[in-house]
Amino acid sequence: MRLRIKHAFVLLLTVAAASAAQAVAQTPAAKPSEVGGSDYRAELALGYSYLHSNAPPGGCGCFNMNGGNATFAWPLKSGMYALAGDVTVAYAGAVSNSSQSLTLSTFTAGGRYLPRLGHSTLQPFGQVLAGLAHSSGTLVQGSSPGAANAGAAFAAIFGGGVDLRATRRFSVRLIDADYLLTTFDNGSNNHQNNLRISAGVVVHIGEK
Repeated sequence: MRLRIKHAFVLLLTVAAASAAQAVAQTPAAKPSEVGGSDYRAELALGYSYLHSNAPPGGCGCFNMNGGNATFAWPLKSGMYALAGDVTVAYAGAVSNSSQSLTLSTFTAGGRYLPRLGHSTLQPFGQVLAGLAHSSGTLVQGSSPGAANAGAAFAAIFGGGVDLRATRRFSVRLIDADYLLTTFDNGSNNHQNNLRISAGVVVHIGEK
């Protein structure tokens, strides 16, 4: 199951990257003013996500998850700030060397800061998002004492990344590194510290 999900997201990114490459080949070279950070517009990003998590209480109990995320950002008037939303879904088939599975979904929204870099094709960003997390799988189902709030727990994302502008329509999300906090009941400290690393393709929406 985990391999199928991973392969599906790899295929999605391959198709998206191929589409972006075709657009780059067919689109005339953009002028510096069209490529730089001053041309920020609404965007939709699709990417692959890797999570390093510690859901079980006590010590690290660390394990890895694979999945994908979709983010949407709507710029405010200045162009240096945006409202952002993020949906992430990740899966692990064997948690902490056990046969227990876990699917983690997060739904968050908040603010994003985009510093100006003149006409550079690089656009860094920082973001703070908050919302809900949902978990399912054998780790939280059945008689597990940590399943009380598996359906909805508080989640927050703190981090940022860097995009590389290819054309007026497409960018490549080189990296998005975030600290993802979830607060599922686990009979101990009732919170989980997760590292999320994402990369993918960004589609800029609308004209400017």
